[in-house]
Amino acid sequence: MLAGIRMTLELGGNISLSGFSELEPATLIVVKKMVGNYTKKISERVQNFQNIHIDMKKVHEKSHEIHVKVNADRLYNAEVVDFNLFFALDKALSKVMHEIQP
Repeated sequence: MLAGIRMTLELGGNISLSGFSELEPATLIVVKKMVGNYTKKISERVQNFQNIHIDMKKVHEKSHEIHVKVNADRLYNAEVVDFNLFFALDKALSKVMHEIQP
């Protein structure tokens, strides 16, 4: 992969993942499953769901910084940093869910 170029994976037309293309295939399968499950729940709870974009960045080569942005009746955002990718992803998506339905 060329330095500075980040690949975006499109899932189902309304899900985009940026920064995940360098993950191992088994890890990427789990990420896609988690994102798909949360996206289904989110789309059922908000009005006018349009899309979800998740961006992952490595922080100091050990932590994962996850940014979640949901476009719906309004914009919902969450950001989490954690050493464990799955925990970071779950926390960020949970934050969005709590913002939708406190």
